[in-house]
Parts: sequence; C-alpha cells; structure tokens
Amino acid sequence: ALQQQQQQQPGDGGRRSFLARAPPAAAAVVSTIASSSSSSSPSSAAHAHAADLTFATSSTGLQWADAKVGSGAPPSVGNPVSIDYVMSTTGARYGAKIYSTIDANAPYRWIAGDGTTVKGVEMAVLGVGAGADKDKGDGAIIPPMLPGGVRRVIIPSKLGYESLARPISGMQYQDCQEGKGVGPIPPAEEGTAGEYYQRFKNIYCNANRPYQPDLVMDIKLYGKRTAATVQSAQ
Repeated sequence: ALQQQQQQQPGDGGRRSFLARAPPAAAAVVSTIASSSSSSSPSSAAHAHAADLTFATSSTGLQWADAKVGSGAPPSVGNPVSIDYVMSTTGARYGAKIYSTIDANAPYRWIAGDGTTVKGVEMAVLGVGAGADKDKGDGAIIPPMLPGGVRRVIIPSKLGYESLARPISGMQYQDCQEGKGVGPIPPAEEGTAGEYYQRFKNIYCNANRPYQPDLVMDIKLYGKRTAATVQSAQ
C-alpha cells in the first residue's frame, strides 16, 4: 500500500493500463488515446460526437465530454502541465487523424498561462470558472481536468489556430513549426518526410484555405494522484 502522494508517470504502462479501468461509456475516447493508431479517431464532425459521450457546449463554441474523470488537484495558471493527446480534424478528406503524442512517445508539456498553447486546449485542461470574463471569450463554466482524466474537446478556430492562417504578404504558409507558433504543433521532423507536420500545416497554417475546420483533441492529463486513488487502481 502506498501511503503518500505519487507522481503518475506518462510511461507506456501508465498510458495503456488505464484503459482496462475505464468505465464502458468511455470506450470511444479512451480507446483513441490508448490505441491512437486505430480507426477510433473521429473521421467527421459526426464521429467527433461519439455516441457514448455526453457533450456540453460553452458559449464560445467549445464542446467537451469526459471519457474518464481523474482525481487529485487540477492544474492552475503558472503550473507545469503534461498531457498526451490525439489531434484530429473534422475537415479532412483523407482521414481525420493528424498526430498522436502516444505514437511518438513524447507528451506535450507547457506552463499553464504562458501563451504558448492555444486557448481551446488551455480552457479544456484548466477549466473556466464561474467568474470568467465572457467579454474576453471565456464563456460558460467548464470544469478543470483532474490528473488521470481523459477528455474529448471540439475546438472552433477562434480558440485554436486561427492566428496561424493569417495571410502574410508573399507567403501562402506562415512558419508555424514547433516553437514558432502557438502549440501544440506536430514536430516537423517526425514521420515520413515530416508527414504529420505537413498535414497539420495544410489544414491549420494555410492562408489560402477558406476556413479552418474544428479541431478535435482527445486529451489525457498527467499529474499527482492521492495515495487512496493509487491504491484503489491497483
């Protein structure tokens, strides 16, 4: 028995073992996160709304559903955040999935509130409280994620990569490689000839595209869980 708080490590066992403990209703999103190379990634706007998930919608247009509720303390502004995600889109002709940190064995990390991550992802992870400033686009209350939790979010362009598609004189694409624009952005060097980044760029970093489709993110949050939670999971 563990008597103190433990850090949940984002290793392969931690990522995949929670699948067996997830409630049946969580299967669609949990399977996407745990086995991101499968066909369970959403292939359209309809599939993004998995039948066994109940979505809520913020006044901003952000939609979210919890496949698995975590435990422990939620992250807050100024805290380091670590997540695994599967990035998909509702507007691709040749399949929806863009990139998975699980496939790459490289969780996405940032400091909450530091401006490096799109607003929709931060809202999904940190939540939006009752005192949110609706004039700034925060909208209705969104509960924060807790460590070990899995959430699917459907993010409209205004809360996603809209800034990366703004035209620049003489350029069709901005230089939106990782570290040069708000993240998360698939690494340019991964895949065959950087296929993941190229796919992302063609959809979300393309000034010639008439609109940006909604972004679908299946997110698992890492962090500290209480000793009681760790014991019950064993």
